Amino acid sequence: MKRSEINQFQREAVAFFDAHRFRLPSFAFWTPETWAEMGTAVDEIRHCGLGWDLTDFGSGDFRAVGLLLFTVRNGNVHDDENRKAYAEKIMIVKQDQVTPWHYHSMKMEDIINRGGGDLVIELCESDREGHLMEEKVHVSVDGRRCELEPRAQITLKPGESVTLQSGLAHQFYGRGGTVLVGEVSSVNEDATDNYFIPPRGRFPSIDEDEPPLYLLCNEYPRGS
Repeated sequence: MKRSEINQFQREAVAFFDAHRFRLPSFAFWTPETWAEMGTAVDEIRHCGLGWDLTDFGSGDFRAVGLLLFTVRNGNVHDDENRKAYAEKIMIVKQDQVTPWHYHSMKMEDIINRGGGDLVIELCESDREGHLMEEKVHVSVDGRRCELEPRAQITLKPGESVTLQSGLAHQFYGRGGTVLVGEVSSVNEDATDNYFIPPRGRFPSIDEDEPPLYLLCNEYPRGS
């Protein structure tokens, strides 16, 4: 991806968050120059992967296969000072923009439609070899237990949510407009707990055609 594209998507995201009255924390707007001056006092942001996250999953076409998200809070199971048991993200899913099939071996999460269009989620059980399975799917939709066929779709309208147990494969996309999506989960381990079917890249390769507007969560300089 070009850095200029990432910068533009971040600008669009700020406007979309503002339109839905979701306010980002102040560190969301720190410049690379500000980050260069930050010491160890902000290591929680670094070590827990808080902040901007944007990926095309190696597709080369972010608008078709991609996701923009901001991690608001998270823990780190390897860091005794940041052993929170929970995480929260806010995401923007564009119409027909796919986050492809994946599952988490540890993370359990609630996916919430916070506003905008509808969020369509496809669900399927998976095995640990990365195969989708032909088994019934059991999920909780706003506290209501549902049994679904493999690869079934559920549609979350604004205000609705679904609970995804660890190991349950899912992909999702927007319908009827851009969707503001919340995620409340156990600790998020992006580096080790994303299993894509088939395997894909998690973070984008970037063509630095202009300076960054805001650094992504995997780009922070080390604290001094």
